[in-house]
Amino acid sequence: MKGLRIQYNAPVVVTFAILCTAIYMINYITGGDAVGRSGGLINNYFVLRGFNFANPLDYFRLFSYTIGHANRGHLVGNMSIFLLIAPIMEEKYGSRNILIMILLTAFITAIFQVFLIGGGLLGASGIVFMFIILVSFANTGGKGIPLTFILVLIFFLGKEVLNSLDNNNISEYAHIAGGIMGAFFGFNLNRSKAPSQEQIL
Repeated sequence: MKGLRIQYNAPVVVTFAILCTAIYMINYITGGDAVGRSGGLINNYFVLRGFNFANPLDYFRLFSYTIGHANRGHLVGNMSIFLLIAPIMEEKYGSRNILIMILLTAFITAIFQVFLIGGGLLGASGIVFMFIILVSFANTGGKGIPLTFILVLIFFLGKEVLNSLDNNNISEYAHIAGGIMGAFFGFNLNRSKAPSQEQIL
């Protein structure tokens, strides 16, 4: 056991998780969280509510909303799945591709929510769903459509479609958009038998 040390593996994934946790803790310590409703730091900088082309801060919020979370359950729920799945994907596809996937998913989901659905957006759920779909492509070698992808699509995205019919203050459409992005990345990165970490999305 001599020389055993903590390894900063999956730097993009771990850094993202640390940022989410740090922002939530700062928001909580400064009194910005009450009864599951975000205020203060998160409310001002990490919630996407519409879009104003004349407001520079809204361009930042197109991405920053993924870092903010409404309450402890929201944060823990997202990070538990994220840290379980995403490091495996970062090892498989490389840090550069993972960063591109996170940023593109955040942006496309934000555009989808703001201009087509409406309402606010907060949290990394869309990114988490992107990874849930993406991981179903693991070890397929680019041979056809993996059965795991079809099953995940039925169980996870099917549930979100049904939940979207309820008024529960959860943006299932953001989850669905994230899942669609995961499918796009999965098919694109697995076209070859052995996808390279240098492959450009």
